Amino acid sequence: MRNALRTAAVAALAVLLSSYVSSVLEVDGKATRPVPAALKAEMSRKAMSPAAPILIRIFKQESELEVWKRDRSGKFALLKTYPMCRWSGKLGPKTRTGDRQAPEGFYHVSAGMLNPNSQYYLSFNLGYPNRLESALGYTGEALMVHGACSSSGCFALTDQGVAEIYAVAREALAGGQGSFQVQAFPFRMTPGNMAKNGSDPNFAFWSDLKRGYDIFEVTRRQPKVSACGGRYVFDREFEGGEPRDVLAACPPALNGDDPKIAAKTQADTVTAGNLISTGTALSAHAYADGGMHPSFRKLLKRDGQADLAKRTSMTSVPISRPDAALADPHSPDE
Repeated sequence: MRNALRTAAVAALAVLLSSYVSSVLEVDGKATRPVPAALKAEMSRKAMSPAAPILIRIFKQESELEVWKRDRSGKFALLKTYPMCRWSGKLGPKTRTGDRQAPEGFYHVSAGMLNPNSQYYLSFNLGYPNRLESALGYTGEALMVHGACSSSGCFALTDQGVAEIYAVAREALAGGQGSFQVQAFPFRMTPGNMAKNGSDPNFAFWSDLKRGYDIFEVTRRQPKVSACGGRYVFDREFEGGEPRDVLAACPPALNGDDPKIAAKTQADTVTAGNLISTGTALSAHAYADGGMHPSFRKLLKRDGQADLAKRTSMTSVPISRPDAALADPHSPDE
């Protein structure tokens, strides 16, 4: 029921965001537009302030971006879920320039990474490649969250969607947050999704990402991100401080796993194993070139790419590879 309600809410939001953006946005002063009144009211209702820190989670398969905000309890709570109009590539990390892959990993966005002069209305740079990715030899640059509905490695949220996210991020950074964390995942890291992707070559990498995912799921706080042994390591304090060589073996740790987080991870592993052993795990999705939130796919199929371009961009930026978007196999009922 909870997933169904979330899906319905996000679908309704997509319809709202896909109304003709020229009627609600202006080019002049776009980077300084205030947080919309309705969103500020939602913050107040959830005991959040506009200046409070934020955290963003991105899910490729579901084509959703979540904005979380710290409330008065000191923990993060979900502020709003945005339907993603377009991402490109397949499930899996970005590794080289030109592969059309949208990144997966943990990133930190500072004020200098906000771009008020983006060709896609507004944007912010994820900072790909991060320290780990650079050490692994991954290449690429200017991987963004931006407006419109076109992607060649970025996450496109429509002009209206990115305008809201940009304003919320700007106010949090102005309020004293040095940078906000962005967690980019291939899918919601449920036992079912882990089971159906268990044979994927990226599974070990995704299992590392899931450790960070589980920390946030259990604690509603931002995980501390380190890297050593060529992989992400979370919530560890090391002898001698942070590892300098992210490809070398991890130094001795001064702390262990939180029992509650370890219990969740173990329980999810057992559940996923049972789904695989009983043959009830669903088949993994194969993407032609990225995906699109089902609500936007419906509009694209019904009204065509020219109409959706007008609805999602003030300058009618063309929809990238619309045939591949229509072939997105994800269903909101999953």
